[in-house]
Amino acid sequence: MEGPMRFHELTARIEEGEGLTTEFKRRVSTGIKIAREMIAFANTRGGIIVFGIDDDKSVVGVDSEKAELEDITQAADHLCDPPIKHNVTIFNIDNRDVICIDIPESNLKPHYLLDGTDEKKAYVRVGEHSVQASREMLRVLRHQSADDDPVRLIFGEAEKRLFAWFERNERITVKQYAKLINVSERRASRLLVRLVRAGALTIHTHEKSDYFTTLL
Repeated sequence: MEGPMRFHELTARIEEGEGLTTEFKRRVSTGIKIAREMIAFANTRGGIIVFGIDDDKSVVGVDSEKAELEDITQAADHLCDPPIKHNVTIFNIDNRDVICIDIPESNLKPHYLLDGTDEKKAYVRVGEHSVQASREMLRVLRHQSADDDPVRLIFGEAEKRLFAWFERNERITVKQYAKLINVSERRASRLLVRLVRAGALTIHTHEKSDYFTTLL
């Protein structure tokens, strides 16, 4: 895990605005919301959450550092499964204190939200938003963390139809692939994830549904 963020690094990130690896919050809200953002960063490329900064980049500061730091620690340790490692640094900008949470990309993916329900939810970062990970994305995340043997690329009839599709189209969804090769969506999902693991496809998370593009 890298060391704490420096002042000039933080101010540069604030100037750039929110994005894939940066999130601004006016204040520490509910533990569930904090945990969801931390999970999304840990499951994707890592990033920072800065409390005391408005969406328009203005510095508003935080009210009670001690109480808010306790809420952040509680969220990371007890609402994330597995718990999420993070660095905390307090900066003074324009005579106001802001809290910077630096979350590295995890090697224990996927992290799930413990929100008291039976459904296991994980989140990933898409642009400047945190969205719930699909079944396919969860499978990809699990294999990223596991010490699996390399997956061989097999070209059967299902794969040939897929790459013929990509000669005419830029992307495909699980539903489209299932219809294309006349199999269940569960079977189509497994085939697409296998091709992602083999390095033939890339999975893209969208707020409504995932899609796949070819790397070949």
